[in-house]
Amino acid sequence: MNNDSSIAQIAAVLREEAVRLGPGARLPSSREIMRRHNVSPVTVSRAIGQLAAEGRVVAKPGSGVFVTPQVTGGRDAADLSWQTVALGDRVVDGEPVASLLAGAADGVVPLTGGYLPPGLRPDKQLAAAAARAVRRPDAWAMPPLAGLQELRRWFARQAGGDVTAADALIVSGGQAALTHAFRALGAPGTPVLVETPTYPGALSAAKAAGLRATAVPMDRDGVRPELLAEAFAVTGARVFFCQPTLHNPTGATLTVARREQVLQVARAAGAFVIEDDFACYLTEQAPPSLASMDQHGTVVHVKSLTKILSPSMRVAAVIARGPAAHRLRASQLVESFFVARPLQETALEFVGSPAWPRHLTAVHAEIRTRRDALATALATRMPQAEVHLLPIGGMHLWVRLPAEVDENALVEAARRNGVLVSPGRMYYPSEPPGPRIRVTHMAAAHQAELHEGVRRLAQTLAEVS
Repeated sequence: MNNDSSIAQIAAVLREEAVRLGPGARLPSSREIMRRHNVSPVTVSRAIGQLAAEGRVVAKPGSGVFVTPQVTGGRDAADLSWQTVALGDRVVDGEPVASLLAGAADGVVPLTGGYLPPGLRPDKQLAAAAARAVRRPDAWAMPPLAGLQELRRWFARQAGGDVTAADALIVSGGQAALTHAFRALGAPGTPVLVETPTYPGALSAAKAAGLRATAVPMDRDGVRPELLAEAFAVTGARVFFCQPTLHNPTGATLTVARREQVLQVARAAGAFVIEDDFACYLTEQAPPSLASMDQHGTVVHVKSLTKILSPSMRVAAVIARGPAAHRLRASQLVESFFVARPLQETALEFVGSPAWPRHLTAVHAEIRTRRDALATALATRMPQAEVHLLPIGGMHLWVRLPAEVDENALVEAARRNGVLVSPGRMYYPSEPPGPRIRVTHMAAAHQAELHEGVRRLAQTLAEVS
């Protein structure tokens, strides 16, 4: 009997054994199979490998080989390949967003992420606000479809200018706001202008809406208005997405003069500006919002409480006027009706309490301390890398690597060395100008962990350079 037939026979025996034992059961050990059938270890290994390839068993190192739960009665696995044809080519890549939301394993230093660390979150104060909120009359009743009037009024005041509660729509977080805005303002197949680099979640939301992202260059003061005007003229786009305050990932903040220029350019093009004001509470020096400077319904303004409070505080407002506002409300209505009233009531309780200004003060102080610590550590340990600018707040520093460094290799090697950073490539809607990484100072538990993360990153950079 040749070796191939031996493998086939042992595989057939084990296949029957798997059916007999049932899902989750442990097969006999390799030693026992060798003894029973007088075959070599190689034969047993290859027979088990054949069953594993069929999806019938799974090997767990140190524990044994087990029958997979999917195998029942020897039936073949369902063939789902037909879905590829039915779904078509509108693929949305959620991996960049998932990577930003993923937590770090034990012992790994997170120098990436977009939320406050547990020690800085106002968890106790939020719990107290929630307890008060659920005692409010009608706390569990259906809210107004556009959101609680008092909460809409608060968001309107935060936007500034002559924005009123009637202009505000409460939605489930900033990401949902962007999704609604792209769907409401842009027709599928049309271009949308974006800063380059830009927030990957916006790129994914635009693609999901069927829009084609076109890059507009930036400098240290934000988007360049003359190139924005040229992009509108060349593409015919009617939507421009931007983050004028503490832009993600560069940290740039658009000057007041440039804000006025951007509005002029957009008005001349007959276009909307989606202003993602996600970081307005992460600095004490935020300029006036574009919405507060807008008199023509050009700006669709997004403001969220998630970054400054908690990832689970999925409460944001979209501010718009005219037909655009009607479309945004319709998008919210057909997708999810409204935001859960207890969550809205909790947000309202918190921002109306003394805990809100105290929390802002604490976060601003921590941001300054961590930002400076990160910048100093990078300059000391990684002088060959260049920080793009020192932002007026926020959570990140944008770092240019030496041209010869392989960005992907660095990020992967850093992960193996126990530190997470964000690769620059995913922030670009088109070709990146060179290797970049985004390094976050707010995700680490404390400054000691932050310094350790930079040490590991510098060591990794030395290894791959």
